[in-house]
Amino acid sequence: MIRVLLADDEPMIRAGVAAILGAAGDIDVVAEAGDGHQAVELALKHRPDLCLLDIRMPRLDGLEAAAELGRVLPESAVVMLTTFSEDAYIASALGSGAAGFVLKSGDPRELISGVRAVAEGGAYLTPSVARRVISHLGTGQLGRRADARARTEQLTGREREVLALVGSGLSNAEIARRLHLVEGTVKAYVSQVLARLGVRNRVQAAILAYEAGLVPQE
Repeated sequence: MIRVLLADDEPMIRAGVAAILGAAGDIDVVAEAGDGHQAVELALKHRPDLCLLDIRMPRLDGLEAAAELGRVLPESAVVMLTTFSEDAYIASALGSGAAGFVLKSGDPRELISGVRAVAEGGAYLTPSVARRVISHLGTGQLGRRADARARTEQLTGREREVLALVGSGLSNAEIARRLHLVEGTVKAYVSQVLARLGVRNRVQAAILAYEAGLVPQE
């Protein structure tokens, strides 16, 4: 079972999201919070696999909670849940260490897919958000691309292979099958790549891989 903490300041929204996740069969909502401060407290108590955070909450918003969770509970992945798809929110969420971004107005199947993908060690952007990110990357400046290439050139050949597959959205298990490695070895490679590139999570690594030209643009 994937153990999830759900944080949203609207009880009706929490109830609806919890019902959707509960119906998936492999997801268990172990705690619910009404604000970001409570979310951090409950996360430390329950140690969930994943924290699903609304962006706009009182006391401590989802972006601040995500950043705090990254410091005090890095083993718990973070997925942002919001009704807002503006670029500023997307950039802030990814910068706060979130590994996924799902819109409340999206298909419930996207929510379940996002939770599963991130819980398996992958990353997930709901399709409308992914289109915005790719659009911005497609118009990226030459300086950013040159910097990305310089940063990835310091990696070994195998590390670049792993980074490219992370950039393609594959989970650790999928990368292991593709490269004929055990999953534990892939996990170690991913950790090394994140550390050497100086990025916080797989989403940031995937963006860097795209900018460096390691991921096919289509």
